[in-house]
Amino acid sequence: MKLVVTIPSYNEEKTILKVINEIPKKISGIDKIEILVIDDGSTDKTSEVAKKAGASVIKNTKNMGLAFTFAKGLQKALDMGADIIVNTDADFQYNQTQIPLLVTPVLNQDADIVLGSRFRGWIEEMPFQKKWGNIAMSFMVRTITGLKISDAQTGFRAFSREAALKINIFSDFTYTQETILEAWEKKLVIKEVPVDFRKRKDKSRLISNIFVYARRAGFTVLETYLSYKPLTFFLSLGSLLLVAGIVLGLRVGIHYLNTGLVSPYIPSAILSSLLLILSVQTIMIGLIAKLIQRNRALQEKILYETKKSQFKVVK
Repeated sequence: MKLVVTIPSYNEEKTILKVINEIPKKISGIDKIEILVIDDGSTDKTSEVAKKAGASVIKNTKNMGLAFTFAKGLQKALDMGADIIVNTDADFQYNQTQIPLLVTPVLNQDADIVLGSRFRGWIEEMPFQKKWGNIAMSFMVRTITGLKISDAQTGFRAFSREAALKINIFSDFTYTQETILEAWEKKLVIKEVPVDFRKRKDKSRLISNIFVYARRAGFTVLETYLSYKPLTFFLSLGSLLLVAGIVLGLRVGIHYLNTGLVSPYIPSAILSSLLLILSVQTIMIGLIAKLIQRNRALQEKILYETKKSQFKVVK
């Protein structure tokens, strides 16, 4: 059983060595542990430090963003023959000695993906805006999926090989929420374990502005949800428009039956008609989107089989 620990990194020469050195050398049930650093176009000595510490390193020619770098690491880990993949951050905020907590549920086949929850564990420090942003985003993911997830943004997580083969990253910003939504749609089992979270010594590379992060991450969640549940979304929206149009039109209809006249409710009649037309169009968009979603599901099945063949997965 082989474990590959992936570490997406960008200008983390000050902490990458501490992260690598803290990763356990032995874990019960694991025969081999390898470390893979994915350098996202760093301009410092992140790659050099990681190589000297014994990690394998691949590097983007320029800064491509966390989502791209994470996906690249996932694919490379599969290529390295990983049975389990643990992803962690390069800033030394997560406690790498807790990797066995993430790995154990996968080893026991109790979960396909294990999330290291900071909110169920110990947090040394988390800025107020970031804390409540994380709570709000986790609430959104819980509301959509119905999963009891307390920390949807955690970068400390484990994947079974099967889960890694099924996950496809399309976001160009962050992978954290997208992978959960995708795993939920594909009926993969997700569990959480409590982990420690240390104080960051310098400024976050990803979240320089919490409002920009919230906007982009929120859009990623919406885009992912629409990709996998388009009919539910558009049917719900279309139904609301339909009800609004009918309710608004009732007053016009009652007045017409009593007087034979539409005035003085002409504006209401026009708005009611527009809402009814929009409701039909929205529902039709939902039906078309559902057909597109079915085609996407077929393409993902083909991609999954291609990956299995590419990475020589034995059934």
